[in-house]
Amino acid sequence: MLDLLGAAIANDLLQQTASTPAVTKALQSSLAPAFLLVGIGSIMNVMVARLNWIAGRIERLEGHDDPVKAARAEGEIEWLYARRNLARRAIMVSTAAGAIISVVIALLFVSTYVDAQIGTVIAILWVATVGCLIAGLAFFFRETLLAARGTGPNSD
Repeated sequence: MLDLLGAAIANDLLQQTASTPAVTKALQSSLAPAFLLVGIGSIMNVMVARLNWIAGRIERLEGHDDPVKAARAEGEIEWLYARRNLARRAIMVSTAAGAIISVVIALLFVSTYVDAQIGTVIAILWVATVGCLIAGLAFFFRETLLAARGTGPNSD
């Protein structure tokens, strides 16, 4: 019985997706979100590079055996920890944006083949993606401001 049901579902799926215009429409509707996903990935590449630099610098500073150097590095290490936390948040929220927009792309593709009205869901997810992207960029902006301010006595 399950074999017959599975074959019927597969046959129905093949019938629905056999139309070239329908596939073209599905691909066209998911093109803009796909470009946004590429943009999010590019931004995240920069964020991850900064986070890697920060983590490497923390490791180098914490690896000092000389207590005098370790004491001098304490202020910089605190500054780097603050930067690392902001960079982590930026990456986490941007990753959420990438995941949500991926769901939007899948829903846009599927919406070509189903009768369910999911436009509201897609719109809400699009707004959530942009909201997450704005939040990620805000965290990244705060991290870059903190980096530009530096750790010296005139940094405040």
